[in-house]
Amino acid sequence: MIKEKTKEILQNLPEGIDLVVAAKDRSREEIKQAIESGAKIIGENYLKQAKANYAFLGAKVKWHFIGHLQKNKVRKAVKIFDMIETLDSLKLAEVINKESERIKKVMPVLIEVNSASEPQKFGVLPEEVVKFEEEISRFPNLKACGLMTMGPFTQDSEKIRPYFRKTKEIFSQIKNKNQNSRWKYLSMGMSSSYKTAIEEGANMIRVGTAIFGPRQREK
Repeated sequence: MIKEKTKEILQNLPEGIDLVVAAKDRSREEIKQAIESGAKIIGENYLKQAKANYAFLGAKVKWHFIGHLQKNKVRKAVKIFDMIETLDSLKLAEVINKESERIKKVMPVLIEVNSASEPQKFGVLPEEVVKFEEEISRFPNLKACGLMTMGPFTQDSEKIRPYFRKTKEIFSQIKNKNQNSRWKYLSMGMSSSYKTAIEEGANMIRVGTAIFGPRQREK
């Protein structure tokens, strides 16, 4: 089932859309099946799980961190991940830059946007994203490549559409201002909303349940 679902999603994605397989709480064998079916990017929410999966599966795919990253976990994270999609504060940017410099690495990151301005969620508020991008541009070992958002939690993708649209507007504003090639990723949409996200300009989607089925705790 995992192999069939992965292939189906990949085959139906428009050209230029990257699939990040969200591997939260999935077994190494499940992730391996997705990779064998063509998945090129694995997204991890937890560093401990990521380290175990990386040790088993290695560098045959790209690894993205898609959960909330604590500052005390950055040193280990920059060694494993090819991209951190959830940069949400200047202090975190400072630590990522410092730890990346220590291992002579330039870390690609996406700025996480709290597109619905929800107080219980992490992310930079929409009205602060442009200034935040300017502030982090001074860090030589951190490379901001675009934006990521989740939007409000709902199974109705139409309710999320305005927040995807808002994030795309901010993305375009920064891209037009900077005119540089590094600013190219807009990560939006999950299993229930990725088709809507693509319609609104996403070129990177994060899909787990539609590939693996519900997690055990959700059944």
